[in-house]
Amino acid sequence: MSSGESFYGGIPVFRGFTSLMDPALYAPLPDDWSIGVADIVDSTKAIAAQRYKAVNMAGAAVIAAVTNALQGREFPFVFGGDGASFAVAPDDVELARQALAATATWVREDLDLTLRVALVPVSVIRTHGLDVRVARFGPSANLSYAMFSGGGLAWADAAMKRGEFAVDEAPAGTQPDLSGLSCRFEVMPAARGLILSVLVMPARGVDQVAFRRVIEDIIHLVERSPEGGRPVPPQGPPLKWPPQGVEFEARTRRGGPLLARRASVLACTLFAYFIMRFDIKIGGFVPSLYKRQVVENSDFRKYDDGLRMILDCTPQLERALNDRLKAAAREGIVRYGLYQQDAAMMTCFAPSALRSDHVHFIDGARGGYASAATALKAMMAAG
Repeated sequence: MSSGESFYGGIPVFRGFTSLMDPALYAPLPDDWSIGVADIVDSTKAIAAQRYKAVNMAGAAVIAAVTNALQGREFPFVFGGDGASFAVAPDDVELARQALAATATWVREDLDLTLRVALVPVSVIRTHGLDVRVARFGPSANLSYAMFSGGGLAWADAAMKRGEFAVDEAPAGTQPDLSGLSCRFEVMPAARGLILSVLVMPARGVDQVAFRRVIEDIIHLVERSPEGGRPVPPQGPPLKWPPQGVEFEARTRRGGPLLARRASVLACTLFAYFIMRFDIKIGGFVPSLYKRQVVENSDFRKYDDGLRMILDCTPQLERALNDRLKAAAREGIVRYGLYQQDAAMMTCFAPSALRSDHVHFIDGARGGYASAATALKAMMAAG
């Protein structure tokens, strides 16, 4: 077991999301670790051009590339819609750097987007009076997701946007290992009224006890709604053939002309569609079990120095959340952004369909987290 696996694997998994803000759940990252951050430049323009699936694919590609570079070793990460953040031990930092550089090149060449990436030493973050602490939330018995606190991740993200700690792109034509990355499911229409993207950050210099109280109030409001607002249908997301994500999945594959890769993906997805559609068991693969795990493993709420959620909710719940957040903003406790849309979307990372720890990243299908962040920035500019 590597030093990274030993540290992160030793953090106990907590199950109830309502416990999210308990400081005792979070362990400080070792001083010699590094924080990786990535985001799409001008994601707002890409969203306006209705390219949000490509934006999501780029964010998820960061996590897939680093995971594959680390040969599946467990490390803490968080998906942010138009980007991603993670932490790696010193033994893995060079592999992570290479994966980030290759992913930036792939995003530019295959998705026609610009991905900026950076690696920031945790020791540098601490010299600025901030910390990086990590917890492990288990949405199901199958896997856990990292949660980050301490303000260090937000600082690293801001430093990246200032051009600091940048990782340069790899040479043209370099492709990361994106095995297991796909987007075969259709968008998931709202079942309760609307899909709400929620982003809540602490105001500068805020009292942490007051901020914790607001976040806990928000979580309790959501927990009282059906299935905690999960936007993934109980029977799993819609599946059609050919899937909307054929082109993206073809571009994740290495080697050969793009036309041949498209044909290969079409054949693979047709085979998978029939297995899933008619519930055909193949070897150790049980479609009904996999669908249940997709629902259970959906990553629709998280904490990375701020609360992020993609909720399927009623207009009444949206008003209740907005009212609570508006009051907290007036008191100088939070900055927040809410964004309404009619559907959610899923991007999947499943290195093996026979394992239960496949990851399914959820975002809004018409702007998602990036549009909530735009609303948050507008609030900051106005106030």
